[in-house]
Amino acid sequence: MKLNRKDIMNALETISVSGEGKNMVESGAVQNIMTFGDEVVVDLLLTTPALHIKKRAEVDVMKAIHEHVHQKAKVKVNIKVQAPEKTEIKGKSIPGIRNIVAVASGKGGVGKSTVTANLAVSLAKMGFKVGLLDADIYGPSMPMMFDVQTEKPLSVNIDGKSKMKPIENHGVKLLSIGFFTQPNQAVIWRGPMAAKALNQMIFDAAWGELDFLLVDLPPGTGDIHLSIMQSLPLTGAVVVSTPQNVALADARKGVAMFQQETINVPVLGIIENMAYFTPEELPDNKYYIFGREGAKMLAEDLNVPFLGQIPLVQSIREAGDIGHPAALQEGTPLSKAFEVLTQNVVQETVNRNKSLPPTEAIKITTMAGCSAVNK
Repeated sequence: MKLNRKDIMNALETISVSGEGKNMVESGAVQNIMTFGDEVVVDLLLTTPALHIKKRAEVDVMKAIHEHVHQKAKVKVNIKVQAPEKTEIKGKSIPGIRNIVAVASGKGGVGKSTVTANLAVSLAKMGFKVGLLDADIYGPSMPMMFDVQTEKPLSVNIDGKSKMKPIENHGVKLLSIGFFTQPNQAVIWRGPMAAKALNQMIFDAAWGELDFLLVDLPPGTGDIHLSIMQSLPLTGAVVVSTPQNVALADARKGVAMFQQETINVPVLGIIENMAYFTPEELPDNKYYIFGREGAKMLAEDLNVPFLGQIPLVQSIREAGDIGHPAALQEGTPLSKAFEVLTQNVVQETVNRNKSLPPTEAIKITTMAGCSAVNK
């Protein structure tokens, strides 16, 4: 008895791997067929390691050859498993939001939220549509920085669904857990509960059309950060640090978190806050209280963009305390510093979207000193 390879191939076209619509030959599961007199060896390549799928495929091959070729054929089935590469999908996009930028810091006290607030209003001044999500669940400060502590988000109907309408001030749409708690109430939540609250503010909100959604992350690298990165397809991240070594060590960890292979969020750059102190009576003097250009050197060391320096000035703190961010003060050196910083963030977003698949392709042009975003 001599088996014919073509007959065997025809027999295998009558069966399929469990769970696949195509027959074994068409799907590519049959890798090779060898015949030796009354013996046949069939090599299969499956995409699942499940034992019952493998066993079923082996039995089906034997049965098909015995029924359609020869009932006394000696059949051997070799099975290899090659699972397809899994594409990691980081979060669910939000219709209408073109860029989502996380602002992080390795440690607390470096002025991350202050920088985020001023970045948001600077973007709005430049003509962008801006939203800000206060994701610092345990220390929400944005309601105070935008002078909206007493506001409560209203419910609006969007396409038959009830959504939260963000609070708006200074041209920025804002949501924060601070709107849903009392000023003296501590948020004592475990990770899953905090993540659920964040998801509600992200996906159950009527953000509308936004060019940028800034996400003010808590300090450090922890559960909230992972929840955000799993929930949202971040366009990129900005890391804020002060110049001293203690802060720089933690900022380095913050950059490393985003650059981990399993996370892989582009780092748009590092911002140096409290870079130097300038007394009001000596506006041309710079005193490097926390060290000189530490964050700038860290950016060079890590090969990430350096986005700019913000000085340690009393009026920044005062402006934040009264809910009128310093970047709103037209014509001041501080306003100019935040403007330059914001332009650098916009430019790095453009660069990122040119070199990597963007959340949504955008084109940014500059006209008469005012940037505009077009689809």
